[in-house]
Amino acid sequence: MAKTTKTLFPTKALGRGLSVSMAGLRAGGALAVDSAVSRVMGRTDEDPQSEFARREAQRFTAELGRLKGTYVKIGQMLALFGEHFLPPVLVDALRDLSDQTEPLHWDALESFVRDSLGERFRELEIEPEAIAAASLAQVHLAKVRTTGEWICIKVQYPGLADMIDSDFDAVVKMLVLARWVKSGRDLDNWMQSLRSHLHNEIDYQREARLTEEMAGLVSSLNSKGVHYHVPDLHRDYCSVNVLAMEYIDGCSVLDPNVTGLSQQRRNALAKAMLELFFRELYDWGLMQTDPNFGNYLLRLDDRRKKEAEDDLTLLDFGSVMECTDDFLYYLRETIAASQQQDVSRIVDGLMGLGCLQPDASDEAKQLFADFCVHLLEPLRPAHLLPQEYLNEDGQYCWGRSRLMKRAGKQAAVSAASRHFTPPSRDFALIARKLTGVFNFIAALDAQFNACEMIDAHVAAWQEREKIGKA
Repeated sequence: MAKTTKTLFPTKALGRGLSVSMAGLRAGGALAVDSAVSRVMGRTDEDPQSEFARREAQRFTAELGRLKGTYVKIGQMLALFGEHFLPPVLVDALRDLSDQTEPLHWDALESFVRDSLGERFRELEIEPEAIAAASLAQVHLAKVRTTGEWICIKVQYPGLADMIDSDFDAVVKMLVLARWVKSGRDLDNWMQSLRSHLHNEIDYQREARLTEEMAGLVSSLNSKGVHYHVPDLHRDYCSVNVLAMEYIDGCSVLDPNVTGLSQQRRNALAKAMLELFFRELYDWGLMQTDPNFGNYLLRLDDRRKKEAEDDLTLLDFGSVMECTDDFLYYLRETIAASQQQDVSRIVDGLMGLGCLQPDASDEAKQLFADFCVHLLEPLRPAHLLPQEYLNEDGQYCWGRSRLMKRAGKQAAVSAASRHFTPPSRDFALIARKLTGVFNFIAALDAQFNACEMIDAHVAAWQEREKIGKA
């Protein structure tokens, strides 16, 4: 077992922590020097930081990549959410941290999987070459000997669970020692949230439960021209460290076969993705908060007729958020208020979400309200949509709009304001979710207006609220 773990990444917490702390201190020192030089030279906050600082931030990122495992995943989380409390030059460097890694040789994993599955291991003929590998696990094809059915098994790397807390502690110490952040309640809350998020991602029993729950929910869900599918779970071959699922042969949204589909079929796939988000938010209270393209597969109907029906397959439920009733209420209210561009109601919703404190300045309230209205642009009534992003039929062109790039610039300007306060982790997850959904739709180059879709869900929710209060 020890040999297996060592093959993947350095295992001694002291050595791993020291490596990342030294790299962090060096990069932090570079940022401090750069800040001092900026003041002397009279550079403004909008000036790019020096090549020296950028190089040291990249060096720190490379050290995380070398240490692999949880450090890679922590770095990726900081890249996603760190813009709220880390220097931009470090966040930019962390965004280059790749999740792809060289898979472990099967010889190093076989005894671990055998021990994890017990007698059931003999029932599988596992392909020794991994078909995918990332920072926390790798995936192998396997054939069930009695039926000949091909399935895929996701194997969590040995020893990973034991390293999460020590690795997180090392990162927090590094952030404070390097003076990238100030220790305090905001940092503690953020890091505890990220720690819990990562623990969820390696909790395969939780993921198995949520996979089956989501499968039941989408089984009765229809979207014109598109079927939803969640791979069947093979419980007999699941354990604390192994997940076994139906093997799905599909393609990415970026595949040329997808981009070559008719506008009608691409619109149908895009609407199915948006409808899925609305169902998660308004009906189910379960939200997949890691909507990267790799978590979806498309199986295309090869009949090439108008009545063709494609499949949208949903993968990986390790980062599903089980939303509380209060959180759902305030998020739904914030979206409904943003539809009407009602700043006062938006602010009330954001306060309920923990994104704004009651004593927040008027400028901070306006910053967050403006961001919400901007981010939800595609959901507006047709007459309020920017004309430059509409086609000749008055339909919103999701790809042409470059919405996420525009929203990113606005977020960066807001974060630089002295009135900005870091949002809650849950709000950041929702912003990430919306970004992923909208990017998926933009990748399809879809052209449609979404106002009627969202209005139907808001109206149904508000009616339920009335009945509940009666």
